[in-house]
Amino acid sequence: MEFSILFFICQAALSQLILLWYNPIWYAIFRKGGRLNLEKIMLASGSPRRRELLNRVGIPFDVFVSDADEHCALPAEQAVVELSRRKALAAAAVYPGRYILAADTLVVLEQQVLGKPSSETDAERMLSALSGHTHEVCTGVTVISPSGSVYSGADYSFVSFCDIPPHEIHAYAFSGEPMDKAGAYAMQGRAGMWITHLSGSESSVIGLPLYLVRDLLLEAGYQFDYSTSVVKE
Repeated sequence: MEFSILFFICQAALSQLILLWYNPIWYAIFRKGGRLNLEKIMLASGSPRRRELLNRVGIPFDVFVSDADEHCALPAEQAVVELSRRKALAAAAVYPGRYILAADTLVVLEQQVLGKPSSETDAERMLSALSGHTHEVCTGVTVISPSGSVYSGADYSFVSFCDIPPHEIHAYAFSGEPMDKAGAYAMQGRAGMWITHLSGSESSVIGLPLYLVRDLLLEAGYQFDYSTSVVKE
């Protein structure tokens, strides 16, 4: 009887020690030399834009390019969440115990989904359709905590284009810039000169809504350090 009680107490104490060990604050203090260093997350994306956005706000990361199935029959607003979740789960299967971040972006024009163009001609077709209209940019984000908990959300922003001259569309379509981007444009590139109005998150249109990334990482237990500047004068 006494042995059973002692075993139960030891088991409970060990469980608490394990929880403390993986708590981000204790992790920083005891496992990282006594100061709150930001833990590297695993970015489940090969997108240079997403890497650039994380670098901009000083979140350290490694990169894992997921081979998750990107076909989804759900409406775009739901599909981006489901696809980001698939990518995150694929990365978590390879890197358990890490913070995982994944995202997916789709452009919607009059209920028609515009993904990444398959060719320069396809990019020209998409840009011609977007010219002079307002479209929706849907970005889903999923974060997985080291314990395996999954947190997902989405941002929906709206972008208006001016009437774009056909010769500009043609030149841009064949410039190479649109080829790996939903909707066939990059607002941080030359296509930014066509945008007359943005309602929503600029970083979401680029591919990663930073406010949502922060919210989900905090929910997952990630600790941010605001004590140092990431802006270079």
